[in-house]
This record gives sequence, structure tokens and C-alpha cells, in this order.
Amino acid sequence: MKEIRAIVRPNRLERLREALRAIPNFPGVTVFKAEGFTAPAAIDKRSVKAELTDFTGKLMVCVLAEDAMVEPIRNAIIEACSTGQIGDGLVWTVEIASIHRIRDRATL
Repeated sequence: MKEIRAIVRPNRLERLREALRAIPNFPGVTVFKAEGFTAPAAIDKRSVKAELTDFTGKLMVCVLAEDAMVEPIRNAIIEACSTGQIGDGLVWTVEIASIHRIRDRATL
């Protein structure tokens, strides 16, 4: 089992939702509001103050999925959220040791 996480632009959420829903047996998604800034080395030189206070609204997307679904989900996130500009975000995968449903304590 894996968790696919991504930081994306808020204005790409509707496209992302449609792309994820198009994946057969898609397990679901959780979205959090987030703020951040691009690594200073990746952008033009600015003042230290601007670099430290230039937080941009983003979304963090989290999906728990079986290993076989990681690639289609990751690809859907990249396709739906890419603009080709600095600040498009990141996507990464984390190994999950165990998952337990709270409702009935089932191990998933």
C-alpha cells in the first residue's frame, strides 16, 4: 500500500478531480489547504525578505492506494496539474506500513 502526495495549484483542482475519477476503482482523495514557496535557487534573484514571505496558496492532495494504482494516479496528477511553469508543485510516494479503518477497526 502506498500514499501518493502532491502539492498542486488550487486552480487545477477541478481538472484533477475529473482525472482521478476517470481512473477505474479510484479509492478516493483527501485535499488540504497549504502554503509554500518555490526553492529560491529555482527562481530569479530577489530580496531575502521577499523569498521568506512569498507564500503562495497551494493544495496538498493525498491518496492511499494499492501499489498497482500508483503509476496511473501519479500520471493523472502530473497531467492534470502541469502548466509548465515554476510553482506547478511536486508529487511523491510514501510506503504505508498499515492502515486501519476507524469505523470497524478493519485492517486494510
